[in-house]
Amino acid sequence: MSSIPTLQALLIDELKDLYHAENQLLKALPKMAKAASNPELKAGFTGHLEQTRGHVTRLARCLKSLGFPAKGKVCHAMLGLVEEGAEAIGLKGPAAVRDAALIGAAQRVEHYEMAGYGTARAFAQALGETKAAALLQATLDEEGATNQKLTEISETVNAAALTA
Repeated sequence: MSSIPTLQALLIDELKDLYHAENQLLKALPKMAKAASNPELKAGFTGHLEQTRGHVTRLARCLKSLGFPAKGKVCHAMLGLVEEGAEAIGLKGPAAVRDAALIGAAQRVEHYEMAGYGTARAFAQALGETKAAALLQATLDEEGATNQKLTEISETVNAAALTA
């Protein structure tokens, strides 16, 4: 990015950041699913893995429609969030407590992604890039639904963690 970025440069930078972030999640989600003991949480991670593949595809389409290759730039925030997920995976003790930690880590990821997709969508809208904005909104909607599902699962998991 140049020293004085344009709004389009900010959009491309955000898309590349998200592209790298989503590709990191493709590696992390199977590990989180394996570590989860709650069947609904395990299924949620597995289902979100498939959604994440679609997110990567949408981001590639956005980048290509703007004339850029589907290539990411290192997303340092997601590196940290994935590391926190790894810490949750490694927790010793009651499975319900580990599940609660996994949900917390996953919700931090979802909130980061919602912020990124919302920002990218706003940039695309401002630039009149309606196709990219629609693709980004579709992913933003899915991320919000995933976050809501995690909140619902947490009610059961947190109750189990209290008695663990």
